Amino acid sequence: MSRARFLLVALAVALAGCQAQPQQPSSFPPSQRVVAPIVSDSYSTEDVRDRIGEFEQVVSRAGVKPGMWVADVGAGEGYYTVRLSPVVGPRGRVLAQDISAPVRDQLVQRVQRENLDNVAVQLGLPQDPKLPPASFDRIFLVHMYHEVASPYEFLWNLRSGLKPGAEIIVVDADRPIPRHGTPPTLLECEFRAVGLTLDRFSRLPGGDSYFAAFRASGPAPAPSAIQACKLKE
Repeated sequence: MSRARFLLVALAVALAGCQAQPQQPSSFPPSQRVVAPIVSDSYSTEDVRDRIGEFEQVVSRAGVKPGMWVADVGAGEGYYTVRLSPVVGPRGRVLAQDISAPVRDQLVQRVQRENLDNVAVQLGLPQDPKLPPASFDRIFLVHMYHEVASPYEFLWNLRSGLKPGAEIIVVDADRPIPRHGTPPTLLECEFRAVGLTLDRFSRLPGGDSYFAAFRASGPAPAPSAIQACKLKE
């Protein structure tokens, strides 16, 4: 797909997500856990994250290569977005997504200012990132999963954006959700509930953060068949 076609698809998806939708009862199970409040669109300063080598560690473990299509969901200020752009190169594509229109607009300005021709930015919904289907080799969820209020609906919609054999990459902190982290056992349970299996897990240096890679295993379950996970106290 050409860059122009990529941008058109991203724009069409974003516009569809912004259109008013009739309110219908969700058939997905409600979450059995608390949700961390969104206090900022930035996890930490970019200088601090660069000093500990977070991006290099994560991208190396994720196996990102030139020519790949990647999505940065919950992109915020674009720390990963702008660094993924040169890694995937001119033949690759980066789609940055956020649910806040002001944050999205600021990221658009940054992408334009830094002349990142292989990056598109779009607005998603809290329960649906609105990714083009079967389009991405890697989907990144970086320090944001603990803010997802409807995890089963969100993940069920998210996995449709994966190419066959592709991966969802999660970076989060191993601490309670109110302290802006996700316990790894809970993360694995919620992903497994929608047919996403843990492939790799490792700790990241410089703190309590971890790396987790998930792959789709079989077809997505029917929403009504999903069993909610309970967080053990």
